This record gives sequence, C-alpha cells and structure tokens, in this order.
Amino acid sequence: MQLSEFDFDLPEDLIALRPAVPRDKARLLVSMPNHGIEDAIVSALPSYLRSGDVLIFNDTRTLAASLKATRAQRGPVGGPVSVDINLHQRVDGAHWKAFVRPAKRVALGDVLTFHDDFQAEVSGLGEAGEVTLAFSKAGADLDQAIAQFGSMPLPPYIARKRAVDAQDAQDYQTVYARAEGSVATPTAGLHFTPELLKALDEAGIERHWVTLHVGAGTFLPVKVDNIQDHVMHAETYEVSAQTAAAVARAKAEGRRVIAVGTTSLRTLESIVDQDGQITYGSGDTAIFITPGYQFKVVDGLITNFHLPKSTLLMLVGALIGMEALRDVYRHAIDARYRFYSYGDASLLWKAQTS
Repeated sequence: MQLSEFDFDLPEDLIALRPAVPRDKARLLVSMPNHGIEDAIVSALPSYLRSGDVLIFNDTRTLAASLKATRAQRGPVGGPVSVDINLHQRVDGAHWKAFVRPAKRVALGDVLTFHDDFQAEVSGLGEAGEVTLAFSKAGADLDQAIAQFGSMPLPPYIARKRAVDAQDAQDYQTVYARAEGSVATPTAGLHFTPELLKALDEAGIERHWVTLHVGAGTFLPVKVDNIQDHVMHAETYEVSAQTAAAVARAKAEGRRVIAVGTTSLRTLESIVDQDGQITYGSGDTAIFITPGYQFKVVDGLITNFHLPKSTLLMLVGALIGMEALRDVYRHAIDARYRFYSYGDASLLWKAQTS
C-alpha cells in the first residue's frame, strides 16, 4: 500500500492542547461493523461492552524525558550553546539514546550540562539527530535526576503551540501508571478515571495489564512511499503469566479481548507463538501492523485519533478496514472531535471476515 492512502486534511483547531476535565467526559466515537457510528462520551463505555469482555491496559509510566542542556564553549571563540534533549531509549543504567535539537550543535565527545552535578557526554552519533548519551549518574540516581530536571515529553504538535507546564505532569500520565520507562504516554489510557474503572468492574468487565515502554519510534514519521519499506523501532514489553492466562481463557471461551491503546494491541499481537498459544514473559517487539494483517488476539480497540500518514493510523486501518477507517475519520472531523494525545477517543471493532 502507498503512504498517500493514509493522508487526510485536519483543521488545525481540532488538535487538542489540553485534555477533557474530568478525563472520562471526553467524547467517544463508537464504530460497529455494519451498524454505523454513534457519538457518546467515555464514561458511557461500560454500556458499549458486555460482561465477560476483557480490557487490556498498558501500565507503563512516562518519564520526564524532555531535558534542556548547555553545551560547553568550544575553543577560544563562541560561547555555550543551549540544546533540547528528548530521551527515547534506555541502553543501560547510565546510557540513553536521545534526539537532540539543534543536532548540528553537538559532536562526539561534547559534554552537555543539565545542572552543576548532572552532565552527559555524547558518546555516539546516529542519524536524524540521534545521539547516545553517557550520563554522570547511573541507576536510581540517574532516574531521580531525570525526574528532577526533565519535563513531560509532550508531542511536537502540542509543544510548539504552548509551553509544557506543571499541569502536564498529571495530565500526561494515566491514573494507573506503574512501571516507569516510557518516553511517550499510551494516550488512550488517559481517559480512564477511578470512577470509570469501578464502573467497568461493576459491569463484569475484566481488567488486566501488560507493560510496553513506549519509545519515540512508534511516532516517527513514515518517509517511504511504499509503507512495507518502513522499519519500526523495537520497544520492550512484559506480560505476566496471569495476564497471558486470562487472555487465553477469554479466547478459548469466545469472549472478546479489547486493547486499550495501540501499545496494548501491539503487545498482545506480539505474544502469540506459531501454534497460536498465548505466551508470557518479556522481550522486544518491532511489530508493524498494516492492512492485510490477520489479528490473532484482539477483537476491539479503544484509541485516540491519530496523525495522517502514521503507523498508528495504518494499524487502525488494518483492524477495521480501509473503508471504515475513512468513514470514522470523516465523521470525526465533521463532528469536530478533538484529535491526538489530549483529544477524544474511539471504540473500534475488528472487521468481520466472511
């Protein structure tokens, strides 16, 4: 398929700069195969599910992965230079891969200073502004320093319109976040409140957890015309024996498994072995789901509205079909749903196959 098939025009004013308050009052577009589209709100989600359904959440916790640093003066002329750092992949206890802007201002061996006792040396150079940083702190001390001096890594379409502030530290984190390690938030989960989680429990809907630490690779633009030529970055996941057993049991009993967010979906579709068995444990996944993919686990998806030409939009097209994808996004724009990370949500069901 061609990248152009996943393009659309979005009015700039539909990009959400703040989430709904409270979170579960965001709008919910419900798309059912052969049953049209309904407009609802997220707090009504239990009424669109049924007892015995299984919801899978990603419990990763987002790091304050956006940092500002000063590069020391080089030579007798010029002065210190300010650079922006976005961490995107942990290498080990003291090293991270990151994107730096402006990239042309840093070179191998440069020392970047975040604070008097917190520095990093540029120990490797990659493509498109990627660097490897060797920090002056390691382990828990490094995590603490990142939390102290970093800020929430809001996507560029928000950050270029307003500054990150203290409210984002709460808004850009799910209420159930636990396992720290992501550099972007699984935003479908932002809509859930303790009250909504309680309502789901009372409706007999199961809740289970996976962990996938979201890296920037999920959101990198696709730059090839033929989408099959795009290469996904790997991300680390962990699935417990309890969650794997719950999913396997639901599938065996004909109950529906619904992923909360594309990260949960990609994790679930990565833990099925060649014999169709649901496995557990940890690993890396670079699964790239595009139209034509045969889903083995997921029956439905709760997700936000995604960027044009993005891998996430391709995943949605794979799940519901390209005609339904066009209908959903046309309706969302006409009905003025709010888009992207702080925007509204959709409940989508896997296309029925004959």
